[in-house]
Amino acid sequence: MATILKNKVPQRKCIGCNESKPKKELIRIVKTPEGEMLVDDTGRANGRGAYICNNPECLQKAIKSKGLNRAFKMNVDTDVLIKLSEEMAKLGKR
Repeated sequence: MATILKNKVPQRKCIGCNESKPKKELIRIVKTPEGEMLVDDTGRANGRGAYICNNPECLQKAIKSKGLNRAFKMNVDTDVLIKLSEEMAKLGKR
């Protein structure tokens, strides 16, 4: 008897709500080698990445708990957080 193998769905943990979800359901935030932080809509940008739900509440939780600071091992500036929230809002409207 042959067994049927199912492909594993990659899981990632949201830095806001701390829930594991399929990678495709989350948004990747990346810190490039040049130090720029951006929303990676391709999921392939070079640099250190962290995942977050496409939910403003999760972003607020990540900011309040300093999850972004821990993920990127640096203090994330307020203007960068504002830019990230605006980019996440654009992605949510697609």
